[in-house]
Amino acid sequence: MAGRGKGGAGKSLVRATLAIHEPPTGDSTKPGGLMRTFDFDFNPSQLALSRRAGWKASHTAAVRDGAVPEFMGAEPREMTVEVFLDRSDKPDSNEVRKNVEALFACCEVTPASIAAKQPSTPWVIFEWGSFSTARFTSYISSVDASYTLFGTTGAPIRATCQVQLHEIPSRTAGQNPTSGALTARRVHRVVAGDSLQLLAWREYGDASVWRAIAEANAIDDPGRLRPGTELMLPAAEEVGAR
Repeated sequence: MAGRGKGGAGKSLVRATLAIHEPPTGDSTKPGGLMRTFDFDFNPSQLALSRRAGWKASHTAAVRDGAVPEFMGAEPREMTVEVFLDRSDKPDSNEVRKNVEALFACCEVTPASIAAKQPSTPWVIFEWGSFSTARFTSYISSVDASYTLFGTTGAPIRATCQVQLHEIPSRTAGQNPTSGALTARRVHRVVAGDSLQLLAWREYGDASVWRAIAEANAIDDPGRLRPGTELMLPAAEEVGAR
């Protein structure tokens, strides 16, 4: 789908694109081979970007005003982009339907990933000139298409699609190369009633691994935990390796 100069903008206007890739194989976090490039006829009129931070509060009767929340980690970015397709100048055209189907296909597992025994939908990269904030590797979680105009044969010649993208984070320092998961150490602020056994049960589902927390924080007397003390909780991978 080639970008077209609309509204007299000429060739100097930078068009938004969506690069559709095969998913990677193995434990790679880089997109696989390029399947196709989806060029926008019209640049989006708006982009909706969001990012959240995960926090959890553990309820305890011993704290009157509520427990201090714990930071669980940053969540990947999400973006909603509107894709406007128009072929009203070609009443017999079938391009709108084909392009909508190409977007729908981004929610389907690729044959190559099935053959590699790692079923996955395509990985995509949205790009719009120098707008680097909106450029990240992602997968498409949903495509909603509204057909608003039809040609002489009944084929749609105008449509608006809402495309939801979710970021696929790349590997960073401290990441487990086998599982692909981040080594998620967390900090917990001790509240009244806390014990290392209770923390181990809540964090890892096994109270017997409390020594891992004690060793990580150089605790000699596990029976004396002062409220307000900050403890580093090792990642589950580190505790499991003991």
